[in-house]
Amino acid sequence: MQGQMVLPVVVILVILLLLVLVGARWWVGQRRRSAQLREQFGPEYDRAVNEHGEPGAAEAELEQRAERVRQLHIQPLSPEDETRFADDWRSVQARFVDDPQAAVKDADGLVEAVMQARGYPMANFEQRAADISVDHPEVVENYRSAHAIAVLDERQLTTEDLRRAMVYYRSLFEDLLSREASVR
Repeated sequence: MQGQMVLPVVVILVILLLLVLVGARWWVGQRRRSAQLREQFGPEYDRAVNEHGEPGAAEAELEQRAERVRQLHIQPLSPEDETRFADDWRSVQARFVDDPQAAVKDADGLVEAVMQARGYPMANFEQRAADISVDHPEVVENYRSAHAIAVLDERQLTTEDLRRAMVYYRSLFEDLLSREASVR
């Protein structure tokens, strides 16, 4: 009788042990996934968590972004395009002294032109920012801030606002122009 009771207890203990092991493996996998996404997206990870209210939904959205961008054909600029865009940027910066507002609008357009030349789709702004966040997470917030300034009513803008927008655009522009920028 006692031998007959030992077998079910052993089976139950083995099942419980397996469940604990599977749960631990899942937990470690989730932590690894979170750490990888935090590493890849940097400050954008925290922004997504704040936006979604919890890490699970934010991580799913960030993974969808990464998958979407993997499907795109992002490429480096040709040396000729790189030179042309760098020259265009210098012209935009020089115009800032005489017409800061026009220079900021031109900087916005130039950043879009570089993105398009690299292969980013030019959908709405939020989609462009999400796409950029995959490969350029450290400067995507600059892009959002600069764009927010660029679309403000000109009566609301100060020269300091416009200067900040140019600095933000320059950081993204330089990152996009970089030959070392990530390419799939």
